[in-house]
Amino acid sequence: CTRAKTLSSPCVLFGQRALQNCSADSSEDPFLTSSTLPTCLPFASSQSVPLPFPMAHGTTTLAFMFQGGVLAAADTRSSCSGLVACPASQKILPIHSHLVGLTSGTSADCALWKRILARELRLYQLRHGRRLSTSGAAKLLSHMLHPFKGTELCVAATLCGWDGGETGPGSRGETTKNQMTDLFYVCSDGTRLRGMLFSVGSGSPYAYSILDQGVHWGLTVDEAKSIAREAVYRATYRDAYSGNCVDMYHITSKGWTRRNREDLKEEYYREKERRKHEKTERRDVTFSD
Repeated sequence: CTRAKTLSSPCVLFGQRALQNCSADSSEDPFLTSSTLPTCLPFASSQSVPLPFPMAHGTTTLAFMFQGGVLAAADTRSSCSGLVACPASQKILPIHSHLVGLTSGTSADCALWKRILARELRLYQLRHGRRLSTSGAAKLLSHMLHPFKGTELCVAATLCGWDGGETGPGSRGETTKNQMTDLFYVCSDGTRLRGMLFSVGSGSPYAYSILDQGVHWGLTVDEAKSIAREAVYRATYRDAYSGNCVDMYHITSKGWTRRNREDLKEEYYREKERRKHEKTERRDVTFSD
């Protein structure tokens, strides 16, 4: 704000709705006549101007079971309204050697409850000499979150774990359908669901379009990774709140392993080259006919 003598209208400060009337005469105090001090101040009870857009946010996470274990994948973009808060966030959080959690919701809430769950599972292992099953971990997390139902807590976790012992040297590391692996979805309102395939976040409808037609029990590890990467890529291509890179974790009898983070723009360029090649082939076939 400048001095009131040079203004014909009230000063406007960002985030304020109403302002006090500026004093017309401040010559009595030499400090008030300084141009470095504003001569009009906002009302103490003034209200903030409402935001021009809602505080929207989103993500894309997915996990599914197959004969080789459990595969989990997620994008790395954390958003806040129309801004990308972090392009390289970690949405797949290891809990212990045979359990990981895919998180969606408020990043701080997810990180806090991941640490709480990891602590409780470690204490259980020390007391009983064995790991708590994935089903037990999901039930524990659901019971801990249920008292916060109806509050602003926002946590949606997908727990992917291996409950059996390690396979022998001659085993191929494949699982059977009698649940050596397990997959649970837990929400901050206490919801707990068991399934073979889950996708959570604003990009999940687009991811499901790929997963529903491609996922089956007999997938190989390479096929499962390809489908997961394709599903995340399709979701990030259509969902503005998902994007940047893709993280993938593979959970087997030997624990979880992490695939190197891959930039999704490389997948975009590969897709562009495939379409260009297909277009060239169709044109050649048309000319040959």
